[in-house]
This record gives sequence, structure tokens and C-alpha cells, in this order.
Amino acid sequence: MQNRKLSIRKIVSYLNNDESDGGGFWLPNIQRPFVWSEEQIARLFDSIMREYPISTLLVWKTKEAVKNRRFIDLYHSGIKLTDYYMPDNTRPKMMVLDGQQRLQSLFIGLKGSYEGKELFFDVLSGQETVPEDIRYRFAFKDKVTVAWPWICFKDIVFQTNKLDLQIAKDIVKAAPTPLTTEDDEQLQLNIARIRKEFVNDDNVTYQELDSIDNPDAYQLDDIVEIFIRANSGGTKLGKSDLLFSLLTSSWDDADGEMESLLEDLNQSGFAFDRDFVLKACLTVLGRGARYEVSKFRDGKTKEEIISEWPALSAAIKAVRDFVVARTFIRSDKAMPSYLALIPLIYYRYHYPEKFAANTGLAEYLLRVLVTGVFGGSPDNLIDKTVRSVQEQNDFVLSEIYGAIQADGRSLEIIPDVIFEQYYGSRSIHLFFNLWYRAFDYSPAFDGNGPQVDHIFPQSLLKTIKDINPETGKRNILHYRQEQRDQIANCMLLTKDENGSTGKFNIPPSKWFARSRFESDEEHHSYLQLHLIPPDPGLWEIDRFEDFIDARKVLIKEKFSYMLRKTEEVGP
Repeated sequence: MQNRKLSIRKIVSYLNNDESDGGGFWLPNIQRPFVWSEEQIARLFDSIMREYPISTLLVWKTKEAVKNRRFIDLYHSGIKLTDYYMPDNTRPKMMVLDGQQRLQSLFIGLKGSYEGKELFFDVLSGQETVPEDIRYRFAFKDKVTVAWPWICFKDIVFQTNKLDLQIAKDIVKAAPTPLTTEDDEQLQLNIARIRKEFVNDDNVTYQELDSIDNPDAYQLDDIVEIFIRANSGGTKLGKSDLLFSLLTSSWDDADGEMESLLEDLNQSGFAFDRDFVLKACLTVLGRGARYEVSKFRDGKTKEEIISEWPALSAAIKAVRDFVVARTFIRSDKAMPSYLALIPLIYYRYHYPEKFAANTGLAEYLLRVLVTGVFGGSPDNLIDKTVRSVQEQNDFVLSEIYGAIQADGRSLEIIPDVIFEQYYGSRSIHLFFNLWYRAFDYSPAFDGNGPQVDHIFPQSLLKTIKDINPETGKRNILHYRQEQRDQIANCMLLTKDENGSTGKFNIPPSKWFARSRFESDEEHHSYLQLHLIPPDPGLWEIDRFEDFIDARKVLIKEKFSYMLRKTEEVGP
């Protein structure tokens, strides 16, 4: 193992460049996707300008025909890693085992773009500040609309035929107004520091594992193990990422198959992820829900996932289809816990005919989602429910509920479970999805889905104030946030209804007025849909609390079919 050093500009020029020393730097397919945000990238560049050290990278020098991909230059949220795959080859190459996020951030900032925007630097920034604050301002901006003092950062770093002072003078000339002496000095200091930190100094250190000069030193299995150990500390990789790295080392098509499955699962507005799929696979194959790297080292799990992938993915998709067709849950917003689906996936995989005929599955899913029993750390609970299916050779509700209660979790749904939902909470969409079954939670365009709205607008409720006993002034809000945001003051509206030309801040006395509707029947149906007390007197601001009490009665009646006592759902 050797330690080598390069300047940032030099190492960035080596990325994706097979004509550079060592055959260029590339990413092995066992690496997870790039996950840094614009802000994280900007902070990295600020840290470099502050002369904070970049942690040592780990690189494998090899001729092995290992699966690898290019670094991303033009990053966007819908990117597919499979588009960056490289053909297998036995040419010399440098595979980055640790440091992907940093190198990828440098590459995007200095050679590419983030969501179509390039990295710009405020050449007048750099004043002293507290350590945790940003000192040197970087941001991704539209090159067409950006204005001075924001300068495209790559233009400064990759300037090759001018001295630092001349670069600074050229930037000053572009300023719309003359600079003060202090600003001019700050700009020159910034240019000098940029050239020092990114061009002249060898600030990037990497450890090189050489399998070309010493082929016996590092075999492919050794590299996978080194990769896992290098990335198992801190928050660099989750356990699912480590498990997936072991899977991809044996399965060439792992990334593509996983990407294809998730695209299929999420096309209707859900947010299934790789973590969920891997946990489901482990559970279905009898390995238990808990993530343990040893499970993928047993010589069987990887091979079984690969051989059973068509059946595994079919079971997962079948459960997704069941959710949409049988529960009226049609989007991520109404799915507070995906883990509650894993026992159903196990059941569908092992007992497909019984799964299709079982009429109690929808009740199970709605009850466990409403009560939140799969929250926290549910691995043991998943295993217990699966064990119940194994013992009964079926998904028997009374037995499943008994296993859940034996785990110390309550399935009781009382009115307070509903009334404790609030504006902005994840679970409120589950209740509204059950309530407003005619609403489409899968609109054609993002942002066009149904929206939660305050019946009595917050702006109106905030005008009601009490006298402050300490000052004698009427400046204390009468209705606290939890009163304003409670589900009894919320309803679901379409995007058009809730837009700037829709309800917006219109009070209920006007929004529910008979004059807005073409007929008494339409007016009555609208009130029924939203469970609005029909007495217009309750729609006035001074009757807010009476309105809430009356609406709670209607909500309780709406969900009466779910409000059963614990002993009624027990074994």
C-alpha cells in the first residue's frame, strides 16, 4: 500500500480519463449512488478554501475486469447509474473504494453541473466568521441569469495562461461598479487562495492498493471486504448498502434489476427503496428481517436472491398492486410504514393462491398503519408475524393480531388516534385517503395531488387574541398551533380548489355558502363529502370551537367501522 498525493485540479482531470496516469479513476459498481446535496457540495468547497484537510481516499489499482462506471458529470435527480456503466476491460484503472462522495462533488463542481446549474463563487466573500458558518460562498446557479460578483468557479481553476493577479484584474474589470479597496484586496486574496488550494498544492492524498505490480496482494474478494470495512464506520454507508455491495459483486445485473423494479413500484407515486427490497428478500427467504452482513457471506443468500429474483420481485409488485386496488392507498403520502407490507410479501411469495383469496388482508394493513405498530424498530415484529404465517400455513388475522400484541404493541383504534392527527403529519394522508376515496392521489404531474387545507384559515384564527396578564395588551394568540392544525379543522382539496384563485384564505362562512353551488343537491353533497356540520351558524369564527366539536362527531361516525376495542381484534 502506497500513499500518493495530487492537486485537486489534477485528480479531477484523471476522473473518467483512461489516458491519464494509471488508466484514470473510476467507480466500482459496488459503490452506492451519489447522495450529496447542493449545500453539501458547497460546504466541501468552503472547507477546502478554509484549508481544512480532505480525508484520505482509498483506491485500487488493477487490470481486473471488474464491473465499473463513470463519475457523473451532469447530475440530475432522475439519473440512472446504469447509464454510466463501462464495458468490461482488462486495461489498467484506478477504482475508488472510499471517497466517492467527495470526488464526485469535486467533479460536478469543476467539470459538470447539478440539475443544469454550474458552480459559482462569490469572489467578494471570505470574511471571518464562526467555524460552523459558511465563509466562502459557493452556489449552483444558472449561467444565463447569474450576476457579478458570482463567477463560474471552473473558469478560475482551469485558467492556464494567466498569472493569479491578471485573473483577479480581469474579474475586477467585469464588476458593474468600482470596487472599494477592501473588496479589491479580498478578491485578490480569494483568487490567490483558489489557485493555491485547487491548482498548486497537492491537497488530495490517496492510498493505493496495487494489484498490477503485485497481483497476489489483493484479490476481488479482498477488495469487497476492504470496501465494506472502509465504509462501515460513521454514516458513510448503511447496512443495506453494504449488503448490496456484496450482492453486486456476484451479480452483474444487480443494479439494473433493482433500478427496474423500483421504477416499476414507484411509477404510481410510491417511494419504495432498495433498503425495503433487500429486507423483504431476506425475510421471504427465511433469513429474518434484521440486517446482518454475515447473511450475505453464508454462500447461499446471494445465490438464492439471484435465482429467485423473478419470483421475489413479482411478489413485491403483487403486494403493491393489492395496496392500490384493495385499500385505496395510492401514494407515498398515505403510506406511513412500508415495513408493514413485508409480512404480506412473505405470504404472497409462499402462498400465492391463499393470498388472492384472503379477504382480511386489507383490514390488517389499514389497522397496522393507523395504529403505527410497525414504527420504531420492527424487525422482531416482522419475524413474529412471519412465524405466525408459517405455523398456520395461512395469514390468519386473529393469530397475526395476537403476535403483534404479544410484542407489546397496541392495535386499538380509539377516536383520539384520529383526532391527534394534524396538518403536516404523515399519517393524516392515510386517514384522508380512507375518507376521500374518490380523490386521485396519482396525478399526472408532481404537485397536482390533493392538498390538505385549513377550513378556518390560520390567518383568520391568528386574529383572535387574548389579553396578556403581564402587559395588559391583547397580544396572546387564543388558538394555539395544535388547535389550528388539528384534523377536525382540515379537509382535502384538489390543487385547483386550493390554489391562489381557489379557497386560499376564504373563511368557511363564504366557502360553504349555498350561493357557491348550482343546486341544493350539489351543496349538500359537498358538505357530506367533507363532513361539514350543516348549520351555517357554526361556520362563523366566533363558533370555531363548536364547529370542531360538531365535526368530531361526524368524523367519528365516518370511521366507526374501524373503532373497535382491543379485545375485538385479539386472538
